[in-house]
Amino acid sequence: MRLPSDSFIRSLESSAVDLADAETLPSECYTDADFYAFEQEALYNHEWLCVGRADWVANAGDFFTTQIIGEPIIVARTQEGEIRAMSAVCQHRAMLVAEGSGNARGFLCPYHHWSYALDGRLVAAPAMNKTCNFDRAQFGLPNFKVELWNGFIFINFDADAAPLTPRLTAVADAIAGYDLASAEGPRPDPAPTLPWNWKVMFENNNDGYHASRLHHGPLHDFVPSGLAEFPDADPADAGFLRFNGTLHMDASFNATQRAVLPVFPGLSDEARMRMTFANIPPTLSLVMMSDMVIYLILRPTGPETLEMDTGFLFAPGAMADPAFDHKLDMNVRASGHIIAQDLHVDELVQVGLRSRFAPRGRYSWQEGAQGQFNKWLVHRYRETYDRLTGKKRGAVRAV
Repeated sequence: MRLPSDSFIRSLESSAVDLADAETLPSECYTDADFYAFEQEALYNHEWLCVGRADWVANAGDFFTTQIIGEPIIVARTQEGEIRAMSAVCQHRAMLVAEGSGNARGFLCPYHHWSYALDGRLVAAPAMNKTCNFDRAQFGLPNFKVELWNGFIFINFDADAAPLTPRLTAVADAIAGYDLASAEGPRPDPAPTLPWNWKVMFENNNDGYHASRLHHGPLHDFVPSGLAEFPDADPADAGFLRFNGTLHMDASFNATQRAVLPVFPGLSDEARMRMTFANIPPTLSLVMMSDMVIYLILRPTGPETLEMDTGFLFAPGAMADPAFDHKLDMNVRASGHIIAQDLHVDELVQVGLRSRFAPRGRYSWQEGAQGQFNKWLVHRYRETYDRLTGKKRGAVRAV
């Protein structure tokens, strides 16, 4: 891995100051392959990464596969009811032992028929009896740390990582009324590959500034940019929030501008008068309305590409309504129109970031979530650079 220069790391400091003085990150953070490799170590090798929902593996033997930063992953529920996450790479010759999703008693490598239990233990390895000093116990699928948060499954490649939940107290308190662990929703369709950096996507989802401009019209005008709020967040925390007030209670993305599905029963009147955006970077972003939650699971595949799982969650019992599909269609059509506008912009932003004229721009107060995101990122970039170079923590001035 080729590290960024000391001067480049120092230049990031100007993106992590107070928003009124801050400038955007350098374009290389979104386009450069060497920086992406550094970012994998700074973020993905040590932070908690969302990979799916617990109800995707509701029963013993249920499993699904996914990938993030090129690592093939299996998530499975064991016969004892425990959710385990492990590498999908056979420890013999690196064949993948599972694809897709389903229910299984274990995982059989189709290449040479090494077989693994649902917790990753190597159960059988044919014709290995003449191999010297071969110990099956040493060749199980590598397991990852797992933590559940609000019904979402998080993994961590770092076996020594501190727990996630204690660093999400403010976020958890703000969204407690949704009781997301009990929420229901279908599993998302297979994710497409998107031609832009994962941060472009994360920033767009948290950009209150563009909402009243790009999305101007009857499908969005009830949630104006001028009602955006950005609660304080510590960069060392695992997440941050954006609130956006609405012009009436229980606003939702459809032609009526109001909730058509059951409202989450635990929401306060205050929560019903706003949309809440909850973020657990680098992988999970939530868009929360009174009757529906949209979740985005971002999985980078390179410096300028990502896959994104887009799912929906509803109040318990909402899907039992005979008219549910018709009501949901109202929300999906409106949301799809807005999302299409966002995706078009994201693709063109990535084109612009490759230009020699790509600026380090300045921020509006309505982009407060970008300031929070920058501080979260730069905090980790600095710490990783200092660790890898052996510099003292003060080598880059703290913000």
